[in-house]
Amino acid sequence: MRHLGRMVILLGATLAAAGCKSTKSAPEPAEPPATRAQAREAGTPLQPVSAFAGIADERQRSAALFVEAGRVITHPRCVNCHPADGVPRQGMDQRPHVPAVAGGPSGHGTPALPCTACHQERNTPLVGATVRSVPGNPKWALAPAEMAWVGVPLGKICEQLKDPARNGGKSLNALHHHMAEDVLVGWGWEPGAGLEPVPGTQRAFGELIRAWIDTGAVCPRS
Repeated sequence: MRHLGRMVILLGATLAAAGCKSTKSAPEPAEPPATRAQAREAGTPLQPVSAFAGIADERQRSAALFVEAGRVITHPRCVNCHPADGVPRQGMDQRPHVPAVAGGPSGHGTPALPCTACHQERNTPLVGATVRSVPGNPKWALAPAEMAWVGVPLGKICEQLKDPARNGGKSLNALHHHMAEDVLVGWGWEPGAGLEPVPGTQRAFGELIRAWIDTGAVCPRS
């Protein structure tokens, strides 16, 4: 019975991820083909902190460090879980989630359709579906509305991240720990088959955030 229950869960995940379409239809890519610019961006590692040492003005260096870290923060893999309307996004084109779902008050879905109905504790490979895997993580959830990033310029996201009223009550040191160590943030580098990861590594990203904080946590203008 346990084995059967597991099969039912995985079947539900397959149908949900495929938008409840028949698997007899012609297979489609998990994400739209990336543009050449997107392909270059995805394949380029994050610049190390040392690359910004030549910027003499500390405030300018701080802002430049955040812009580089922003390549991760503004990547659809991260932004898709930071909507203002409670509706998660999917893919590099940030289309609304299929099937239609909502994060609910807690960000973990609604009682009728919790996120865990499809998203398990790890990425789930799929066979015979229109997508190659269903994302998974032990902390899978939407960010609250006050942490919305969809359509928000990087400078505004920066200001939000520094504001304890809009960042979950975190100090800058706690924010760095979240960015550098949190397993859900780390999922962005291992999103599963068929999904483009964010640039660089979580370690390099954390080092950029640490250097940004140490130079005054200055936000870019846009």
